[in-house]
Amino acid sequence: MPVIETRRLALRAPRPEDAPRLVALANDPDIARMTLRMPSPYSVAHAEEFLANVAAQDPRSGSTFMIEHEDQGPVGVIGLFNDADPVPETGYWIGRPYWGRGYATEALQGALSWARSRWRKRALVAGHFIDNPASGRVLEKAGFLYTGEVRPGLSRARGGPVETRRMVWLA
Repeated sequence: MPVIETRRLALRAPRPEDAPRLVALANDPDIARMTLRMPSPYSVAHAEEFLANVAAQDPRSGSTFMIEHEDQGPVGVIGLFNDADPVPETGYWIGRPYWGRGYATEALQGALSWARSRWRKRALVAGHFIDNPASGRVLEKAGFLYTGEVRPGLSRARGGPVETRRMVWLA
């Protein structure tokens, strides 16, 4: 698994010793409710399951990275993966103490550069819940464009569907 370096961050493979930090950051209902797959509350068992799933990923169809700040340590997670859409999808989350500092945009830009040059992807899709416009701004700053499609996304933490605005990035 490569390490992707940006100005302040390193995107690296998650490790078993990341479990306590994942729990500390992800066990926040306001983070989980803005994702599709994250449960709330988020336990050590959830972190261990996540880490095992990442370790079993086929790198040809998906890559998941810890977002690590040079001084603060892990601050979130970003992934690129094949899903139901014809092109791969990306998703990310940042721990609440690190919101508003540009880390999500910086990590996403680094991941997109890697996807284009190393993973050889020319398009990615993403989505954000309609009640999370901040995530839409992150995607826009990284070069994603709105497709005009809004579809329901099943949020595990919310226990039901949430309207999701779809976006696309073209290399």
